[in-house]
Amino acid sequence: MSKIEQLVVLGATGSIGLSTLDVVSRNTDRFAVFALTAGQNAEKMAELCITHQPKFAVMADENAANKLKSLLANTACTTAVLAGVTAMSELSAHVDVDTVMSAIVGAAGLLPTLSAVEAGKKVLLANKESLVMSGQLFIDKVKQHGATLLPIDSEHNAIFQCMPAKLQATAGLLSDNGVSKILLTGSGGPFLTRDLKSLSSVTVAEAVAHPNWSMGQKISVDSATMMNKGLEFIEAKWLFNCHASDIEVVIHPQSIIHSMVQYQDGSVLAQMGNPDMRTPIAHALAFPERVDAGVKPLDFSQIADFTFTKPDYARYPNLKLAIDACEMGQGATTTVNAANEIAVAAFLNGQIGFTDIYRINSQTLNATEDVNVHTLEEILACDEAARIKASEFIKRGLN
Repeated sequence: MSKIEQLVVLGATGSIGLSTLDVVSRNTDRFAVFALTAGQNAEKMAELCITHQPKFAVMADENAANKLKSLLANTACTTAVLAGVTAMSELSAHVDVDTVMSAIVGAAGLLPTLSAVEAGKKVLLANKESLVMSGQLFIDKVKQHGATLLPIDSEHNAIFQCMPAKLQATAGLLSDNGVSKILLTGSGGPFLTRDLKSLSSVTVAEAVAHPNWSMGQKISVDSATMMNKGLEFIEAKWLFNCHASDIEVVIHPQSIIHSMVQYQDGSVLAQMGNPDMRTPIAHALAFPERVDAGVKPLDFSQIADFTFTKPDYARYPNLKLAIDACEMGQGATTTVNAANEIAVAAFLNGQIGFTDIYRINSQTLNATEDVNVHTLEEILACDEAARIKASEFIKRGLN
């Protein structure tokens, strides 16, 4: 019998983390939970600890950790509770750990994910910001430490599944392996057909109501602005060792085809499935084998039609901004990601309007002088500077 894989789930209480644990619970002969990490949601973490009995649980800070300890105090759960990014990073690199699911939303996921990479782990990457912020550095470390990197975003997982086996195994050039283009699909979010003039009046409730996917608030807003697709565009460039010109975004509102790969002979391979994140999670967990994900297969008799259009940049200026940043350099993509985190938080808090998200992002990028960053220190400093600038632009707009 093969060894049971020991798993760390970074961001266990989020939608990806919970979906991962659902897949694990269906395949307990293959996977076991070594450690779970989360931000502030001690109540949900307590439930997960009692159910999955990890050796360790890590919360973002001491207050949340103390809350978790008190919730577990009178239970049979023996999970050791820790706090902070350092503990998350140490457990991601632990000698007993085989696989790390990187599902912390935003820049906060970078350091624990890099720690797993540097320890040569199998890293399941749902945290696209890690690559958006530190693409070249991240990929270089994957090669240097012999880590295995498998994409979890449904689009990147679909692209990976449609790639030739040689490219799945090594980061070769697309053109040397018969691939001519990556076709990155996106639903267009909830405002695909909404009158452009009315976008400035979009409410938070409207922006987070995605037509196909169940996601957290931040990612739902990013999907509505299509910044999410812009970040995925940048991520695809690094994951698949290609140029911005090798990637094309296609609007596909049904979210059934998750992405496609176009070959030099005219063939196009597409990966399809119901919009459920357990499919790409199960694929990456078991790769190159397959396991039960708990997802129903498509019923083609129930699918009415597929439609495809080009993205309208007047409707989705954030998508164009991210693609432009991708062509400018590492500092530009780090800046856009940081500014967007600040702008989306301000929108969710009622400080700015929906269309102001793009304004803040573009103003912050335009104010950035140095896009030529290489080291982790430079990347983190660039990220911090962008957050300060974005916050200043928001304050100016409020005065």
